[in-house]
Amino acid sequence: MNSSLKAAEATYRHVVLFKFMDIASPEQIEDVELAFRALPAKIDTIQNFEWGTNLSSENLNDGYTHCFIVTFKDKTGLDMYLPHTAHKEFLTTLRGIVDKVLVIDYLTTH
Repeated sequence: MNSSLKAAEATYRHVVLFKFMDIASPEQIEDVELAFRALPAKIDTIQNFEWGTNLSSENLNDGYTHCFIVTFKDKTGLDMYLPHTAHKEFLTTLRGIVDKVLVIDYLTTH
């Protein structure tokens, strides 16, 4: 199968991990969770959304506790999401309480 056909059939995933500062209160963290969960209703290029907190017993999370996975039909959807007003407003909820953010975008393979 050629690469252009594969890209046409694949979806884009935007994976975001958060490591919160020790000073972040449970209420502030919940505000971030709620704000991120609200994005699919505000940004129509989001096809699917899931999230959760780390449950691994391997102790390899390097302090990252929250994982959010946002799915887009194509790169255009991701490109429209990043500068979207709702996404930029969401980013303001992170100020002063997030120590590190790790983002990985990938094209799915089937």
